[in-house]
Amino acid sequence: AHAKALRMVFWGLLGAAYLCYFIVACWLNFQRALALVVITAVVIFFVCWSLFKKYCGAKVLILLSPLRKCLKKSWPWLKWVLYVLLLGGLVTWLSLDTAKNPEQLISLAGFCVLVLFLFAFSKHHSAVSWRAVFWGLGLEFLIGLFILRTTPGIQAFQWLGDQVQVFLGYTKAGSGFVFGTTLIEDVFAFQSLPIIVFFSCVMSILYYLGVMQWLILKVGPCFLMVSMATTPTETLSVAGNIFVGQTEAPLLIRPYLADMTHSEIHAVMAGGFSTIAGSVMGAYISFGIDASSLIAASVMAAPCALAMSKLVYPEVEESKFKGKESVRIASGEERNILEAASNGAAASVGLVANIAANLIAFLAVLEFINAALRWFGEMVEIKDLSFQMICSYVLMPIAFLMGADWADSPLVAELLGIKIFLNEFVAYQHYNLVLWGCCGAKVTIPCLCALQERAESITTFALCGFANLSSIGIMLGGLSECDPCPGHLGIGQRDLTSGRDLLSSTPTRRSCPLGLLYVPTEMGDCVNILSTANFTSTNYAIYTCCKQLFSRWVCSRETGRLWSYAILPGD
Repeated sequence: AHAKALRMVFWGLLGAAYLCYFIVACWLNFQRALALVVITAVVIFFVCWSLFKKYCGAKVLILLSPLRKCLKKSWPWLKWVLYVLLLGGLVTWLSLDTAKNPEQLISLAGFCVLVLFLFAFSKHHSAVSWRAVFWGLGLEFLIGLFILRTTPGIQAFQWLGDQVQVFLGYTKAGSGFVFGTTLIEDVFAFQSLPIIVFFSCVMSILYYLGVMQWLILKVGPCFLMVSMATTPTETLSVAGNIFVGQTEAPLLIRPYLADMTHSEIHAVMAGGFSTIAGSVMGAYISFGIDASSLIAASVMAAPCALAMSKLVYPEVEESKFKGKESVRIASGEERNILEAASNGAAASVGLVANIAANLIAFLAVLEFINAALRWFGEMVEIKDLSFQMICSYVLMPIAFLMGADWADSPLVAELLGIKIFLNEFVAYQHYNLVLWGCCGAKVTIPCLCALQERAESITTFALCGFANLSSIGIMLGGLSECDPCPGHLGIGQRDLTSGRDLLSSTPTRRSCPLGLLYVPTEMGDCVNILSTANFTSTNYAIYTCCKQLFSRWVCSRETGRLWSYAILPGD
């Protein structure tokens, strides 16, 4: 009878307790409590925004209705004025920004070539929604500009990447107990794969608590659906791909798959191919890949995936989902938080086994292909012929158009070919050798000192995503299990969407904006920065200087003697 009153009392006491805790934490050490302040501010903002929409939203819409009518009446000519201003501003910005680094324009040319290429393969050329295309590309550009060019964006994503690495490091507590310290330090299967189990468990808990549903709803309708005029079903699935994988995201819209149009199904698949799952990202980070770059690449991919999918497969049918009110995200079926944690950990077993099996199979197949190619090459006096060498020649122009220097393009093209024709896990495994373990190891690709910082960043972005041939079967299998009406996703449509989807999800469309926006970091005198630095706090300048100095130091040593120098005490 008094449940509502008791609930209000409980939340009131909890809020008062948190307020006291927050005040004490800020009073004792504000710098230490800065992260707590940011999290609290974000939560308060969204709570206030929700309350404002609930109690004042209708009144505000009524007050703004005259302005909306006037804008709607003037929009036929006003939009052209805005287009001209935007185009003029973009041309001016490019002229000023690329004056010192004209090589950035190569990435712009590559992106234009990509758009024209995808338009040539469009299913319905006359039905392309250019609003969705330009808004998607614009949002990707703005996100990249914030991440790569602004100090708050650089520091925020670097901090976020550091926190993700710290968070994933807690996996060692469980895997160390089960497998022992020696195995988790030396063996990949016991070092990286347990991260997937841990992350899957955490994601299941967040779904049970409703945190993930809240995040996906905020990212999808607020930023993508409103601007790009896409339907809520496809938008929610693509937004979900930022956080979960290509087979988990369609589960968010499982009840609506039977009524979705072909274009919407294609957008769902494009979003799955364009991003990576959070659990798999943890394994990539364990390879030594920069966490902030992986997070940024996955975030930037969402609007661009929608844009490219609407370019390749435009909407020509009438969608049954017009407003976000027509779609609801279901919660998990678990009865308590412990069951959610247990189910999440158990559900990851299949993924872990699938990744391990794929790595064993594809690395073995790659070695066999290389052995066969070497045998055929020796017959005509071609030495060291390999799959990587063929990819380096065939895909070299694509790597160059993404923004890599011509000297770096062969290596970038090798990794890109492995990612497309095998999978991204094998590609990142080779990239890991390039980054850290190639010196003294028997590999076909040179050490990272042969790559510039620009090519390193472009490669990290290009390899991030599930766009490869093997993912087609995984995606179709996942959609078939989610399909409430067996046979709705017909074989003809599957072949159609799968082939075009790899075009929509090509790695080039994410790396070209990076190449356009990327400018080499100029830190000045790193020796002075490091001599006066406070190493107990997170500082992007310290991070960059350490990375640059270490890279120069590595390249100044002979390859065979590198690690003997690196492990000396006091170095």
